[in-house]
Amino acid sequence: MLSTVVLAMIVGLALMAVSREARRILLELFQATQEIALMIIGGAMKLAPLAVFALICTITMRLGFSAIAGMAAYIGTVLLGLIMLLIFYLVMVWMFGNMPPGQCLHGIREVQLLAFSTSSSAAVMPFSMGAAEKRLGVTPSIVRFIIPLGATINMDGTALYQVAAAVFLTQVFGIHLSVWSLVALAGTAVGASIGTPSTPGVGIVVLASILQGVGVPPSGIALIIGVDRILDMSRTTVNVTGDLTACTIMNRWLRTT
Repeated sequence: MLSTVVLAMIVGLALMAVSREARRILLELFQATQEIALMIIGGAMKLAPLAVFALICTITMRLGFSAIAGMAAYIGTVLLGLIMLLIFYLVMVWMFGNMPPGQCLHGIREVQLLAFSTSSSAAVMPFSMGAAEKRLGVTPSIVRFIIPLGATINMDGTALYQVAAAVFLTQVFGIHLSVWSLVALAGTAVGASIGTPSTPGVGIVVLASILQGVGVPPSGIALIIGVDRILDMSRTTVNVTGDLTACTIMNRWLRTT
């Protein structure tokens, strides 16, 4: 997945150097390919409930109920990490954005609620831009640059979730990871999260690609896909909060320079 992200960056830079006509043809091809891929994923997600039930039954028979009991610790770890990341954002707003955390939360609470309910950074982008301009007082030019960019590459909550999920599944299947393997896994998750589309449920697909690199069988996804929706909603809320945090800090820095 990391090599795919790097290749996409190289292709994007190369597209800037080719003619406009060639660029248009390639962009249309890429967009059509993405739509086809999302259509296939959408069809697969409709079959997911029955498939997940069957896979969970299979894994439970092989590993026992201890694997299911460990889900509570996994969910708690991810949610605790997301809460800590949210607190870190609020501290950043207070220290570098010169805005009290309570005022920031009050101004973006509706955007956070919408992000939690839709699980899509792209879907709440117009509302994020409106909240940043009207309630946080950010300059429109900064908002138009930071929010779309953040909805594309700022996936801190997703990266945290993917690392926690990968470590949890390696423990379930008895796969030992050295310190350097954990560092490589974290780097891969961060790189892969940059290329994750801002649509619900796609993070689990990217996670499946990461797990293949550490030796976790694809069936291991069945253990966490059943609770992925609530974690997807939570990490999307943190991702959107990070975009608005960047807007607030950048707005203050540019005003003071």
